[in-house]
Amino acid sequence: MTVAMEKPETAGEAQQSVPPPPVAPVRRISRAMVVGAILVVWLLLFAVLRGRQTLSLAAADLTDLHRWLNDVNDSIGADRNSNPLFLYFFNEIRLVIDTLVTFVQDLISQPSGDRPVPQIGWLGVVGLAGYVSWAVANWRVALLAVAGFTFLGLQGLWQESMDTLSLTLSAVLVALLFAIPLGVWAGLSERVNRIVTPFLDFMQTMPTMVYLAPLTLFFLIGGASATIATVIYAAPPALRITAHAIRSVPPTTVEAAESMGATRRQSLLKVLLPMSRRTVVMGVNQTIMAALAMVTIAALIDAPGLGKTVVQALQSLDVGTAFNAGLAIVVMAIVLDRVTTAASERAEAARRSGNPLLKWRRHLLVAGGAVAAALVYLSHTYLWAAEFPGDGGTGSTIAKAADNVTTWAQDHLSGLTNGFRDVITNGLLNPFQTLLTDSPWWLVGAALVGIAVVLGGWRAGVTTAVCVGLLVATGVWSDGMTTLASTVVATVLVMLLGMVFGVWMGRSALVDRLVRPTLDAAQVMPPFVYLVPFLALFGATRFTAIVAAIVYAAPVAIKIIADGVRTVPAATVEAATSTGCNTWQIITKVQLPMARGALTLATNQGLIYVLSMVVVGGLVGAGALGYDVVAGFSQGQLYGKGLAAGLAIVLLGVMFDRITQAAARRTSN
Repeated sequence: MTVAMEKPETAGEAQQSVPPPPVAPVRRISRAMVVGAILVVWLLLFAVLRGRQTLSLAAADLTDLHRWLNDVNDSIGADRNSNPLFLYFFNEIRLVIDTLVTFVQDLISQPSGDRPVPQIGWLGVVGLAGYVSWAVANWRVALLAVAGFTFLGLQGLWQESMDTLSLTLSAVLVALLFAIPLGVWAGLSERVNRIVTPFLDFMQTMPTMVYLAPLTLFFLIGGASATIATVIYAAPPALRITAHAIRSVPPTTVEAAESMGATRRQSLLKVLLPMSRRTVVMGVNQTIMAALAMVTIAALIDAPGLGKTVVQALQSLDVGTAFNAGLAIVVMAIVLDRVTTAASERAEAARRSGNPLLKWRRHLLVAGGAVAAALVYLSHTYLWAAEFPGDGGTGSTIAKAADNVTTWAQDHLSGLTNGFRDVITNGLLNPFQTLLTDSPWWLVGAALVGIAVVLGGWRAGVTTAVCVGLLVATGVWSDGMTTLASTVVATVLVMLLGMVFGVWMGRSALVDRLVRPTLDAAQVMPPFVYLVPFLALFGATRFTAIVAAIVYAAPVAIKIIADGVRTVPAATVEAATSTGCNTWQIITKVQLPMARGALTLATNQGLIYVLSMVVVGGLVGAGALGYDVVAGFSQGQLYGKGLAAGLAIVLLGVMFDRITQAAARRTSN
């Protein structure tokens, strides 16, 4: 028997058989660590350089840019009726818009000619509101419209409400004439969509007050400028949503129509538009809500209506009057929102059923139209049906009750509210504001650019660098940093609320059903309205604007986070549960990390909403850029500074938007 002999290993083979030594894992440096390092360096340099090169500017001081803008304003005013650009362009646009607004006001608001009352009085307006609501929605919405419009009269605010409605309807009509055709074009052409998207992003980033100052330069103050500003602000939602609706129609449906010989025009009119009708009506809803919000703020440039009542009451700290007028704005917003929302639902139901109008409903609509026409005739002919009866006692009662509640809150809750205000102000706001305003401008700019590069990439860093440079050029750097501090602090609190309630809603369908209607209703209210209750609680301070901004921005952040948490796969959550994770671990280790894209998007929207509201808070003592803009409207010598402050607000909004959008894209990728 032979025995196999093993071949002895060579030295090289012996070395190859030895396992390599373990390699220590390389710890990856996270973005949060880099941002933390930037903040630490900033704080160290702040301790050394505090108070140097801060670019501070007193409230009454002006820079060369501000004086130049004042001179431009004066020269434009002097040449308004002689310069061809104004004679044949700006003045003509103003004339057309003013004619439209005056026509609508003559119908339902202002007396026309020798008539002491409008062409259609209160009874006719209420009848038309009920009939239109029933025709496009249902009888429940019609009852809501009739009750809502009647309540406006009982408040003693019929004239102001009709002025607001006139401006809103005029602006929506003009906005839709441009927005829907452009939206269809952008939906059909990817090139057009790429061209208009940056403009839409920019327009929707700008806070409402920013539109007012430059427009008064070309169109003066009044209803025409207010309507033009409202058109610019309200058109983007309709344009964007219409384009989305057209692109969302299944391509196979269009291909099927084309294969049967349909032309491009027939495909658009018979396929694309009918199938996207519900979404287009939703865009109309968003346009109406944006127009109503803008019309109320346009009271700052002498636009008539409820907004003027609110502004005057806020400036005189008359909480009762402000609350009564604010309630009227809310009622009008709810009615308009419910009518258009129900109309979109009916459009979808009609598309699915294929029978848009039943025979019996057609007969009822004819009868209802006859009743509405009779009410319009009565309101046109008889004084009792034209002038709203009563002396507005309901409004006086509401205002008195609001004043009583304010007095009670100030007497009994001042300890709680002042304590809460002091904790937030002294613990968060003051230290952060000091860091921003007392640091050298170049140090703040370098820190912002560094954070932008880390979070959003080099493009976001370049955008931030440009915005910082232009902020310095505006001459309102210190006020800009004060506004930045308030915006960041408010956004942090918004995100805390958003994560608490958003996770709760995302994990519980019952909580979502209970809370979401409240959030939807909160998003309907114009920004002005949020200032009133917090003015009663906290007085005219910057903290009032911050709390109002938190309440204004929280609904959108909560809904985005809730939707993000809900999209986390149930199988992933079940797997984590099966491994023994408790509820807190599932939320912090699974759901929130997997919803990072939603969290970043919520931060983006929260920042934009907060910035808009903090600026409006300039009416109630928030100071900074908001005050500069408001002062520019009321004091001629500060017009240039107000215009520069408006530009600074735009720059802050663009900077916030670009950083957070880039961060959202990097997170989702």
